[in-house]
Amino acid sequence: MREQRPVPARNAGAVACLAVFAGLAGGCSGGEVPVDAPALTGAAAKACGKLVRSLPQTVSDQSRRLVDPGQAYGAAWGDPAIVLRCGVRQPKGLDRFATCQETNGVGWFVPEEQIEDQSADVLMTTIGFAQNVQVRVPAQYRPPAAAMVDLGDAIKQAILEVKPCL
Repeated sequence: MREQRPVPARNAGAVACLAVFAGLAGGCSGGEVPVDAPALTGAAAKACGKLVRSLPQTVSDQSRRLVDPGQAYGAAWGDPAIVLRCGVRQPKGLDRFATCQETNGVGWFVPEEQIEDQSADVLMTTIGFAQNVQVRVPAQYRPPAAAMVDLGDAIKQAILEVKPCL
């Protein structure tokens, strides 16, 4: 009878990673990304859940990654991670005088200081949707227009627009 050797522990992680990778491209590059997404209920939970399920596998040419917790209303791509959170509060500075950048039918608020400082990360938030969607784009992926374009269709399909960007 031939003796079978156990799989070394160092390979077990690779096997698990490959299994996860089959279900979510890029999921093992750099480990899980922590996402501090809000606890949601009702219509907000339904809309944000639909958004997360319909998000693209790549944003700004970066592959999607696993997030922690796995059931968070958020997603991540690349390393450093572009991080999306759904159902967040309206950001400070977003008022009726704030500048709105519209890309492919989705209005975005980006704080003026982040527009001016080209070395800064960008924290952009949708404008005029029933649930706010916030995306942090690391400075190395600037300008953030590619992320806006890549995410636009999923946002428009999942989240109800209540007031267009003016």
